[in-house]
Amino acid sequence: MLEILFEDNHLIIVNKIPGDLSQGDITGDQTLGDKVKTYLKKKYNKKGNVYLGIAHRLDRPTSGVIIFTKTSKALSRLNEFFKKNEIKKTYWAIVKSMTEKTPNKLVNYLIKNKKQNKSYVTNSSNKKSKKAILICKKILELEKYSLLSINLETGRHHQIRTQLANIGYPIKGDLKYGYPRSNKDGSIHLHSRKVNFTHPVTKKYIKIIANPPKNNIWDLCLDYNQ
Repeated sequence: MLEILFEDNHLIIVNKIPGDLSQGDITGDQTLGDKVKTYLKKKYNKKGNVYLGIAHRLDRPTSGVIIFTKTSKALSRLNEFFKKNEIKKTYWAIVKSMTEKTPNKLVNYLIKNKKQNKSYVTNSSNKKSKKAILICKKILELEKYSLLSINLETGRHHQIRTQLANIGYPIKGDLKYGYPRSNKDGSIHLHSRKVNFTHPVTKKYIKIIANPPKNNIWDLCLDYNQ
């Protein structure tokens, strides 16, 4: 079942569940976009192909707000918004208890290994590297874990996962980046919690908040509503 967070003539915004693909890959599995197209086709009784633009993506094991467009006009404008960092996204991440002072700002240079589908921290002298910047704040301390609120200033491949792992705090369940145990459902505790932006066509201010998946740890975090 799709959880639709917002829909009008130009946009459809969905709360992605862990395991859904944002776009097709070598597995050939059904994508979230395919599910949204099926929903639109049934809802509006469309007989032909359904247009759906992908404005951005989330990693397969993550969850949260993902924006699709129903018109090419909206897609082209949203693409420009993303390039100019005019769409503000807030993520939640669960890591092991962060006892020392939370780093406020992480700045690294990342390089992507396409074969491994993994990014690594390198140095600025590497010509293939890309600068990655995020703002990080601990907002809740649980018994064994910390809840972090993260805002991206850049949008790099696996940026949050890579940068948090680099300071010794891989995201819960993220085996690829060094967390010792996987989550039973294959998810990682990274969630796109909130998106703020100006509607690309109507120019209205849009604020979307998505609840994380239902499990014991995320449920505790919902008491903190930011």
